[in-house]
Amino acid sequence: MKLSCPKCKSKIEIQKTFNKKMHVSCTKCGIEDLLEFSKNTDEVFLEFLSRFDQGLISEDILSDNLKDEGIVRGENEVKEMIGSKKPDKTIEEILFSKKDYISQYKVLKNPEPKMGSKIEDTGLDEPIIQQLKELKIDRLYEFQEESIQEIIFGENIVIEAPTASGKTEAFLIPLIQKIKKDAENDNVYAIFVYPTKALSRDQYPKIQKFAEKSGISVGIFDGDTKLTDRREIIKAPPQILITNFDVIHYHLWHQTKFSSLLASTKIIVVDEAHVYSGIFGSNVHYIIKRLKRICTNRLQFIAASATLEDAKEFCQCLFGEEMKMIRGSGKKGQTDFVMMFPSLRTQRALMVELTKKLTKKSHKTMVFNNSHINSELLAIQAKKQNVNIKVHRAGLMANYRNFVERQFKEDSIQAISCTPTLELGIDVGNVDCVISSTIPVNRLVQRIGRAARKGQRGYAFLTLGNDPISQYYKNHPDDYFEDIEKIYIDPKNPFVEEFQVLAMACDKPISKHELKEHQEVIEHHIIKENFLVVNNRIIPNLEKINSMLGEYSIRGIGKSVDIFLNGKKVGDRVLPIALEELHKDAIYFLAGNRYKVKEFDYPKQNYAKLEKIPKDYPYYTKSLTEEWPTIETIFESRKANGVELAFCKLHIQKKVYGYVNMELGQEITQGEKILLENPLEYDFVTKGIVFCAPKPLKIIQQAEDEEYAEASGYHATEHVVIEGSNMITGGVSQDLGGISLGTSGMIFVYDGAIGGSGASKALYDRFEKALERSMFIIKECPCQNESGCPRCTFSYRCGNNNEFLHKNSALEVLERIHNGEKTKLLDPSEGDRPLV
Repeated sequence: MKLSCPKCKSKIEIQKTFNKKMHVSCTKCGIEDLLEFSKNTDEVFLEFLSRFDQGLISEDILSDNLKDEGIVRGENEVKEMIGSKKPDKTIEEILFSKKDYISQYKVLKNPEPKMGSKIEDTGLDEPIIQQLKELKIDRLYEFQEESIQEIIFGENIVIEAPTASGKTEAFLIPLIQKIKKDAENDNVYAIFVYPTKALSRDQYPKIQKFAEKSGISVGIFDGDTKLTDRREIIKAPPQILITNFDVIHYHLWHQTKFSSLLASTKIIVVDEAHVYSGIFGSNVHYIIKRLKRICTNRLQFIAASATLEDAKEFCQCLFGEEMKMIRGSGKKGQTDFVMMFPSLRTQRALMVELTKKLTKKSHKTMVFNNSHINSELLAIQAKKQNVNIKVHRAGLMANYRNFVERQFKEDSIQAISCTPTLELGIDVGNVDCVISSTIPVNRLVQRIGRAARKGQRGYAFLTLGNDPISQYYKNHPDDYFEDIEKIYIDPKNPFVEEFQVLAMACDKPISKHELKEHQEVIEHHIIKENFLVVNNRIIPNLEKINSMLGEYSIRGIGKSVDIFLNGKKVGDRVLPIALEELHKDAIYFLAGNRYKVKEFDYPKQNYAKLEKIPKDYPYYTKSLTEEWPTIETIFESRKANGVELAFCKLHIQKKVYGYVNMELGQEITQGEKILLENPLEYDFVTKGIVFCAPKPLKIIQQAEDEEYAEASGYHATEHVVIEGSNMITGGVSQDLGGISLGTSGMIFVYDGAIGGSGASKALYDRFEKALERSMFIIKECPCQNESGCPRCTFSYRCGNNNEFLHKNSALEVLERIHNGEKTKLLDPSEGDRPLV
């Protein structure tokens, strides 16, 4: 049936709303109606024609309906939100478009940063003062002056300031002065550590230009440094060495010539310190400890970080030292910020339209996605609408990422679809607009810092999604600005400790009197013959442990799967996530294209071979998984309201047994199931929380299938506790897995990283608040489905295809916990079906 407007004969659009109604509208004359949901669009259209003939379609009535249903804001509400602000035409069009719910509109203004003294009055040496004057710097910011004084005095400090605020100058200027005064030639004095090679290379010219004017040598040593340059650095060490923790780790335990250069170091600068969260941060904690062992001087530590709730405490844990905190403010400027909820379409459709609208007006745009699949899907859909866009994410080869950065900087492309890889300070040139999916507010501020760095007016859009936390922020936008990310490391991760103590013995033999805090691990290695005791010193049994250390990655424990296309390696993926994304016949996304996995070798050789698929192939895949938890050790337990809650060591057995084909454009839904001929299995030890949920007795009594209603209620509770608590725990839900065990009421939430990352501990510490928010998410979701919907109980990570979910059963469970009902932990029994 041709769907044409009864008024002007133009095309009619029919869209399902977030609360399962049908919105019918004409793209030209603007008449529209809101009808009850039906899978048959012809029926919806016929009802629309009938209502038009009866004169029941009125713009005023519909506007009130859309407003009452929470689908769009009323015009007066939007005007009230704007108030005395003066949005330009682009923002006005978006605010009044009636395509999405405008949760909030703000103009973010950075005040003029506080100024410090004139440079003549800072106590800096005359040559440095002259150099700053040549750069037209007559006065420092207050936080820069404070940083300079503390660094010169020898204090360990954390500089917390937004992107592009002058953090680099705050630590570089005093270091130049210190090196000039007491450095010896041919010795490394300071190490500057960056989290990525790309950021090191981006910062190197800026540091070199400033340092060399004072006669200070600077060198960069990383995986991309040419052999001739490496030899030159070893022959004539620079006074400032730029590198990363991967390089330091490798060279320390191999006792290379490069590692011997590090012994003279006096100062370590760690930029973007907030990146060292989870497993990576736990490893960095030990690498810093290893540097302290081999350096002949007492080390001074300087950390630079984006805005965090607990930057000082985090850095003290990371470095194992007392730190002083110095806060700075950002650049002067103004950014129009809009928080939008896509009530008539998907989050991705909204992000694509914003990208198209902004790039059409020649605004350079960065689109941040929270996963590599989403960054690929967005680019595919934007390209179909003629947006000049490319993908930038981890897992793509470095030369391709550099090519994308260069193209954006040179205005050859108008937009980048990226993951958090570009949150860091890499200079990609002028950026006018930032569009972001849901992330903690401090990371959004970091992303927004990208927009209008050159002083022009910037645009920033937070596009809420089809998920529980977005549903919550739609109704409580002010809470978003309170939920500052908590970053975490777990130095007690037993696997990290085991490997890093091995590395310590390789760096330098362990004497009997040292490392008492790791005595248990040292004894374990001696029993396993990984260590040998010679002349009262503990040395490594290199023949036995070389391969173990060689396979170890400080950025994530576990082996990875290499990905090949036409015989050439094009990327890799760490286990166990590789099993879910690279099984036979999986659709894998790579640099804006989709490929099919034609061959997957696991667990012997760990590789996947890809083949091309037609551009119009309509599907992508999502794996189906089963998991079984075993509690090995309870570290601590407490009462949360009346529920017994434990933080423990868990053994997880994971199986990928099939997959579903999902249509492009669908996000969190149910697809057609296909079972794998040979299921893939993997097991690992991690940390997590466990609690026993109270029985939803009212729902059980009303249900035809009591067992289904109960088990599905616990499964839905597990989903919403992980997804809905995301921002309270600092955006860690992507690092968490979950299992509910049948009708036992036992719910497990665990760290996805082998050995544990600290993510579940963040949830353990804030559990009551997480439960309360989860309850409001379900209560306030207007959907009428028994199983719920993507905005309350569904999860895009669900291993059971979002089946076995019961919204009202979960609500009763959460209300009972909220009201203080008491429960005790049980032992998992084999009859309980695990739902993940």
